[in-house]
Amino acid sequence: MAFLQVNFYSKSLKRLTMFNALVPLDAWGEEQPKTPFKAIYLLHGYSGNHMDWICGSRIQELSSKYGIAVFMPSGENNFYLDDTDKAELHGEYVGAELVEFTRKMFPISDKREDTFVGGFSMGGYGAIHTGLKYNFNFGKIIALSSALIIRDISGMPADFKGPIADYGYYRRVFGDLNEVVGSDRDPEALAENLKKEGKEIPSIYMACGTEDFLIAQNRAYHDFLTSSGIEHTYVEGPGVHDWRFWDEYIEKAIIWALG
Repeated sequence: MAFLQVNFYSKSLKRLTMFNALVPLDAWGEEQPKTPFKAIYLLHGYSGNHMDWICGSRIQELSSKYGIAVFMPSGENNFYLDDTDKAELHGEYVGAELVEFTRKMFPISDKREDTFVGGFSMGGYGAIHTGLKYNFNFGKIIALSSALIIRDISGMPADFKGPIADYGYYRRVFGDLNEVVGSDRDPEALAENLKKEGKEIPSIYMACGTEDFLIAQNRAYHDFLTSSGIEHTYVEGPGVHDWRFWDEYIEKAIIWALG
């Protein structure tokens, strides 16, 4: 197993950035891999960074067990969306630049069907948004306890102050909150547009704990996908918004993706 921390200059972010990589080179013993590894890009949640999956889950063990390469970038608190005002294109970075860079650097497949994106909470939203917007790069999406909050923040008053963030934060990240529904930051609109255009929609795996504070939002997106006839798997299980749940379901999701 190779565990690397890579620094490189990102054109999308206009600065040096860092990501963690797990490459199970020992999966074939002393031999070189006979075929390129399948790869998953795992996104962290709000207030986290590229170390979250390493510290919070068994992802290193799972990478070796299932012979899959794992790449873990930092999305800061930007929901993996492009911030054109700051010229920091976090969506483009994860959805295109990082995929291209890692395909050049590591023995991973360049096929869409072998490339997955996943995440939890903010990263669950990021995985759905990135996987749909950059559907030409990703064959499958894994979304755990996803922060699918578009309709919660739509029309938010300017004096809003919540326990996690205030109006100013949501306005900066998502843009005009009176126009966010139906925009390219709305996962429902992204899926609907792909369907209308006849483009391939990545297969989606969603999981959420029944005691998670985001359960209603996840059920709503599941209902939307069902009513739209979009292929997906949706599961619920006992749990809250924590690593115990995410560590259990990331293995289930990897098995689903590889299956």
